[in-house]
Amino acid sequence: MAIGIGVNAWVWTAPVTTDSMHLMKKAAKMGFDYFEIPVEDPANLDANKVKAAIDESGIKAIVCGAFGPTRDLTHEDPKYRQESLDYIRATVKLAEKWGSKVIAGPAYSAVGKRRQVSPEQKKIEWDLAVKGLREAGKMAADHGVTLALEPLNRFETDLINTCAQCLKLVKEVDSKGVGIHLDTFHMHIEETCVSSAVKLAGKRLVHCHACENDRGAPGTGQVHWKEWAKALKEIKYDGAVVIESFTPECKSIAAAAAIWRPLAKTQDSLARDGLKFLKKLLK
Repeated sequence: MAIGIGVNAWVWTAPVTTDSMHLMKKAAKMGFDYFEIPVEDPANLDANKVKAAIDESGIKAIVCGAFGPTRDLTHEDPKYRQESLDYIRATVKLAEKWGSKVIAGPAYSAVGKRRQVSPEQKKIEWDLAVKGLREAGKMAADHGVTLALEPLNRFETDLINTCAQCLKLVKEVDSKGVGIHLDTFHMHIEETCVSSAVKLAGKRLVHCHACENDRGAPGTGQVHWKEWAKALKEIKYDGAVVIESFTPECKSIAAAAAIWRPLAKTQDSLARDGLKFLKKLLK
């Protein structure tokens, strides 16, 4: 099965709402196989209208999670751990309705939670993540969905930065509803070898984000794309590769992702150029 190429709605807009779904037609017309829908707030997305937009465009949907400060399975306050599980439950139901087999993102903790903590505190938070993900993984599996856990770079989390750490977590959770999601932007910062990381993930790799080292269009920067693509083929990866980038015009997401300048002449050109590069690379 060939690798399908997708694009995240954040390339053009944020926050993503039902009104953003017109972008599906744009993505389909460009030639993308998948459209990734970030569920920042389930209440902002009318499940039935989004499903109708998917059907009308003919593109396949993938769901991407958004894990802010109150969605944190490692939080010391149980109310925030419960909020995270409630959010995952709602998002799993949307993914099932829209035909998405994965929910991508760092579901184990809140983005931006980075501190120097003692080994004892780290163990407490690790165990909370394992416990929460076991429950979340069962939710996901019951709906035919896999939580694709994404290692983030050191500036965005202190818990899971590398594929090796993510693999350890996934093995400990031991759920068919939990797998690995690798993003080339984070890999470029944290992995010593992108191909080794992909091979280490192996059959547990269920989702990929493709982004340059500066968050720009794939193929315009320093990421080791040939080695990455070769490794994907060696493990017979058949999931999606999704371009995830952002625009400084959308202030909320730009602040969260530290996007202070345009990454391409236009967001359309970022998507088109990235698609062209990935198609040639992954053929």
